[in-house]
Amino acid sequence: METTDLDIQVKTLPEQPGVYQYYDKDDRILYVGKAKNLKKRVSSYFNREHDSHRIGVMVKKIRNIKHIVVDSEMDALLLENNLIKKHQPRFNIMLRDDKTYPWLCIKKERFPRVFLTRQVIKDGSEYYGPYPSVRTVKTLMGLIKGLYQLRTCNYDLSQAKINQGKYKVCLEYHLGNCKGPCEDYQDEEEYLKQIDAIRNIVKGNLKDSLKDFRDQMHTLAEEMRYEEAEKVKRKINTLEKYQSKSTVVNPKISNVDVFSVVSDEGYGYVNFMQLSHGAIIRSHTIEMKKKLDETDEELLELGITEIRQRFESMSPEIYVPFEVKAGENVRVTVPKLGDKKAIVDLSTRNAKYFRMERFKQMKIVDPDRHTNRLMAQMKEDLRLSEEPRHIECFDNSNIQGSNPVAACVVFKNGKPSKKDYRKFNIKTVEGPDDFASMEEVVYRRYRRLLEEDEPLPQLVIVDGGKGQLSSGVTALERLGLRGKIPIIGIAKRLEELFYPGDKYPLYLDKKTETLKIIQQLRNEAHRFGITFHRNKRSKSAIGTELEEITGIGEKTSIELLQHFRSITKVKKASLKDLEEVIGTSKANLIYTHYHNNLDET
Repeated sequence: METTDLDIQVKTLPEQPGVYQYYDKDDRILYVGKAKNLKKRVSSYFNREHDSHRIGVMVKKIRNIKHIVVDSEMDALLLENNLIKKHQPRFNIMLRDDKTYPWLCIKKERFPRVFLTRQVIKDGSEYYGPYPSVRTVKTLMGLIKGLYQLRTCNYDLSQAKINQGKYKVCLEYHLGNCKGPCEDYQDEEEYLKQIDAIRNIVKGNLKDSLKDFRDQMHTLAEEMRYEEAEKVKRKINTLEKYQSKSTVVNPKISNVDVFSVVSDEGYGYVNFMQLSHGAIIRSHTIEMKKKLDETDEELLELGITEIRQRFESMSPEIYVPFEVKAGENVRVTVPKLGDKKAIVDLSTRNAKYFRMERFKQMKIVDPDRHTNRLMAQMKEDLRLSEEPRHIECFDNSNIQGSNPVAACVVFKNGKPSKKDYRKFNIKTVEGPDDFASMEEVVYRRYRRLLEEDEPLPQLVIVDGGKGQLSSGVTALERLGLRGKIPIIGIAKRLEELFYPGDKYPLYLDKKTETLKIIQQLRNEAHRFGITFHRNKRSKSAIGTELEEITGIGEKTSIELLQHFRSITKVKKASLKDLEEVIGTSKANLIYTHYHNNLDET
């Protein structure tokens, strides 16, 4: 069956939370959906028959899939709502109404109230959200009320009216839920400290509140007010269990375009997010082929111009990860902290995922191009003079010096070449000496390649730090190959790469394909070596007991074990059964050995 563009798009989706959008052949949006796992959710539409006629019709119309990656399932729900209201997709029926989600409001007033609302009024009050359900906000409000004593009345608590004695404390005061600012029992500064703490909790910053409560608890405990200390401890436990939500919308961010860029040696990927009334309403990523060696700044500037023209964006402000030129009428902001920085980071994440998906698609439809790009990337990252089309990696395996062995695995064009794997029994080294063992196997491997006039690798990797690398270099030096074959060592703890003669290691980004290939080589060498070592150790352990019998050698031991499957069954076998396998004389030796020993016991 031929693989279609749609199949490839589905196969290369990320396994992350996000929102997906289906488009028809005329690029009209059909459907917007959310997912905890984008790949799994979207795949489910295409790998089974649907009971619903509506879904079946929609799936037949899909020609393109777009998606936006977010941090959590809750973010996906909120973003889905924004996009449905913006685009009104034909097949969405659940969230197309104009229902608004709830917000948490800190009212702009003296002794501010904190309450749930569905209306965002531009009166200077602070709004946090939106939240996916009223239950979520009520849970948060319950947390806040359990931690802090706030007023719930809607009185105008100006100092003049309080001084005039216009108000009397209510039941909330007598229940201990409010400290009575209406009768001047609580000063404004103390109250506002509580509001600051609530702001931090809503934003997910619990550190200061936890510190304050712990200080209170210790003070009360020192004063032997244990019941009060226990109440504060319960507040600490409640706060520690609370999981703050991340946000993809902020009512303070409005009419803004967000841009970011990631690049490699051949292409740049520019992501665009459009925000309207504090919500993401569009996300799009473009791939740009480098003509020369353009910088990320140049790529981003080109991308901003093209995308703003394509989508006819007139937003007066753009958020970007670094300074760029975007024209006289556009304000450029480079956020450093807070929600603005979070939205730029989200854009960068989407650009990175788009790049990864393009690589996966390339592997499917154009594997040669993928290999060429990967080899060029490894050459650059590892500072090599030529592309490492042929890489070999060595690893030693021994347990307390027993049965020392080593393995050499071979990768060609970034993939394992298992027919070229080699395993070595250590011959010249006594005891557990990793350095000497490494020198022996590297020397033996390349001496043989030279003798047989076989091609040498473009890169040699040894599993270990400076010591193992030095041993490998010594082996190459003995063969006159030092400087002719690049050799590096990889240390497990921090994945440092060591080069001969370099005092400091090289650290690659943990997400780079180059490091992933090197880790794959190292792990494959370890797997191959440890398997060989275990087999050798188990054969040694099994064969030893039978071979201790005078007149019984390795070949006879193997024949017996292949037939009887275990030492225990050999011991219990009758003389006749043993004779059928190894003949009369050897059968007598084994039968007599075990049965005489049984008689003695």
